Amino acid sequence: ILTILGNSAVLATAVKRSSLLKSPELLTVNLAVADIGMAISMYPLAIASAWNHAWLGGDASCIYYALMGFLFGVCSMMTLCAMAVVRFLVTNSSKSNSNKITKNTVFILIVFIWLYSLLWAILPLVGWGYYGPEPFGISCTIAWSKFHNSSNGFSFILSMFLLCTVLPALTIVACYLGIAWKVHKAYQEIQNIDRIPNAAKLEKKLTLMAVLISVGFLSSWTPYAAASFWSIFNSSASLQPILTLLPCLFAKSSTAYNPFIYYIFSRTFRCEIKKLQCCCGWRVHYFSSDNSAENPVSMMWSG
Repeated sequence: ILTILGNSAVLATAVKRSSLLKSPELLTVNLAVADIGMAISMYPLAIASAWNHAWLGGDASCIYYALMGFLFGVCSMMTLCAMAVVRFLVTNSSKSNSNKITKNTVFILIVFIWLYSLLWAILPLVGWGYYGPEPFGISCTIAWSKFHNSSNGFSFILSMFLLCTVLPALTIVACYLGIAWKVHKAYQEIQNIDRIPNAAKLEKKLTLMAVLISVGFLSSWTPYAAASFWSIFNSSASLQPILTLLPCLFAKSSTAYNPFIYYIFSRTFRCEIKKLQCCCGWRVHYFSSDNSAENPVSMMWSG
């Protein structure tokens, strides 16, 4: 519920401000699409299976669930990596060079991210890697436990781990360390000035917001990655079901964090949320900024 409502608010805000969106903000929209896509395509099936105390639908639904999870998971990771690189380029470029990152450039980058994610999600279907149920039996993912006896599976895990996890994570860390150093040097240069320019304050706030988004994603997925790699080299029976279930749930909670981070750090997002006067019936009012009395638009969501 938090994921769908929060990210729907992000997308609604983006639609209202579509003409005012800057190029890097399109990556934020893409991240919201990936988060809400994961919630809609996966969570209902996992919840139903939890109530059933067993997986529903057999092998076909298991492969579908695992494919969706891998697709949206890789897409989120690569989007965060792209956000870090773009923010690094903007921060370390002059005003004229920073404008070279156009919306078309970001659109091409987003298309590449989805194609890259789709490629990795399809690979287990064509024989490189496997999909299978989680040890606790009510969701599906990459079949980690099958890989310690298979060179084919192990090569897939190693490649995926390097190209979809380690390399993007190192890129994110390197970019934000570079940005932090740049901001630190900038503040040193203006430390004798009584009032820090608003542009510098905004840059610092945007960087902190992006860092928190990345830290939230990486932190929520780290316990799951640790449990998964344990099952590669050890029997799944060596872990209690609760020790495999909790990291999985914690990882999936990553889709709910970002809207709260946007709300805390983005004044624009807070203002747009206040315009969405939410009641039990999800009544949403939009008023024109020119003349709200002449041109009110009201939309009712049946919920």
